[in-house]
Amino acid sequence: MSASSRPVPEGAAPGPGTGAAVIGLDLGGTKIAAALFAADGTVLARHTRPTPAGDGASAVLDALAGAAAAVDPGRLATALGIAAAGVVDPRTGLVTSATDTIRGWAGTALGSGLADRTGYPVACDNDVRATAGPELAALTAPGTDHAPSEPEPPHGTAPAGHGSSGARRTASGARRAGGGSLLFVAVGTGVGGAIAVDGRMLHGASGIAGHLGHLPSPAAAGLPCTCGATGHLEVIASGPGIAAHYERLTGTPVDRLETVAARAARGDDHAVRAITVGAAATGRALGGLANALGPDRVVVGGGVPRIGPLYGDALSAAFVPELMPPLRGLRPEPPRFGADAAVRGAAALTTTLPLHRPGADR
Repeated sequence: MSASSRPVPEGAAPGPGTGAAVIGLDLGGTKIAAALFAADGTVLARHTRPTPAGDGASAVLDALAGAAAAVDPGRLATALGIAAAGVVDPRTGLVTSATDTIRGWAGTALGSGLADRTGYPVACDNDVRATAGPELAALTAPGTDHAPSEPEPPHGTAPAGHGSSGARRTASGARRAGGGSLLFVAVGTGVGGAIAVDGRMLHGASGIAGHLGHLPSPAAAGLPCTCGATGHLEVIASGPGIAAHYERLTGTPVDRLETVAARAARGDDHAVRAITVGAAATGRALGGLANALGPDRVVVGGGVPRIGPLYGDALSAAFVPELMPPLRGLRPEPPRFGADAAVRGAAALTTTLPLHRPGADR
């Protein structure tokens, strides 16, 4: 795949809210996506290029810097936000843990390394938390189903979701004070997540908050996890986990999740079981977390839910019985935002997280 860059004549959309042009970068294991956002949220340009994952962390940082330069040749941006794979601590700017998808990625000084290469102040976070950012913002945005109906606050006061005392509706419809609360899970090649409580995204020690795939799951009992432990949700619920479960049931290797989904659609009972067991494990875990956190909204994204209603129906059927009475109206929902969610959320990090500045003392 060759690198590409092109201007995009799009209309304004809910944007990073920085008051200035900013760059958003989304780093995945195979692709880097970049976008330049105007102050009003309009996408001014886009760029994509492959991730040189096998070449090591320094090469990846160079590629990220190249993507930023390609999307903003006129140096319009005042800051850069990056959503990156791995466990990212936005305060230190370090990748504190990562798989070997990107060689040598764990321990990378992401914030300072990218700031020094680009000359922009850089905010960084885990890719799933960044993707969840627009979902959290939408909870308090006027005109959304979950937004408060009170008038706008006086000029100079903080809007709901940013430290104000604006009212919010709970899952039962009652009003409560504070910003929105969100439980977000992304089920794909792994199981990642994000948790926001009363308008505030949780990061936790070393940036590890939200790694929902490493919750214990009875359905995965005894199965080894990539983190070194056993019995974690990701082992049974991720795309590779579902495919591996099908292989355990049948003794027949499969190349990918879509193969299992196609066989389920043709009536293969083992394929149906592999998918529904993974979906139900996710639903039960989310239901338990909902009781602990009291979210206004539960969002299920990633590639796995897109295989069809078999997955979604099984997840919901397992989720609902776990809920305590005040949450009985809560249901898992798909993401509101599409392919731009990660780069848009990355750009918005520049308003909420520490900025790592070029040439700063380390």
